[in-house]
Amino acid sequence: MEIILTDQCKSLTGSLGAGFGYHIQRRKNGFFSKRNSKGDVPFNGHWCFIKACAELALCGTHIDDILVTAGELREAINEAGFLYGDSLAKAKNGEIFHASQVINLVNRWGL
Repeated sequence: MEIILTDQCKSLTGSLGAGFGYHIQRRKNGFFSKRNSKGDVPFNGHWCFIKACAELALCGTHIDDILVTAGELREAINEAGFLYGDSLAKAKNGEIFHASQVINLVNRWGL
C-alpha cells in the first residue's frame, strides 16, 4: 500500500493505532508505505490499518489518498475473517483502489 501525504504534511511516521501491528515508514524513493512491524500482528490488524489510513485520507489533514491493490485488500479482508462482494472478487490483483473506494467497501459490506 502506498500512502500519499497532503501538501501540508511533509512527513508522517509511526503507528496509527495501538494493536494494528503496522506502522508508516518513509521509503528512500519518497513514498510512504505501511510496513509489518516486528511485534505480534492481530488477525485483523492489516485490514484495520488500511481502514484507518482510508479514513484519515477522507479527513484530508495528513493523508491525501492511499493506493492499495485489489490483491492486498482481499488478503487483508480474508485475514480478518470477512466476506466481500463481487466488485473486489472480480478485480485483478494489480488493480488499484483509492481511499474513497475502500470506504465504499466498508460501508457497502459492513466491513
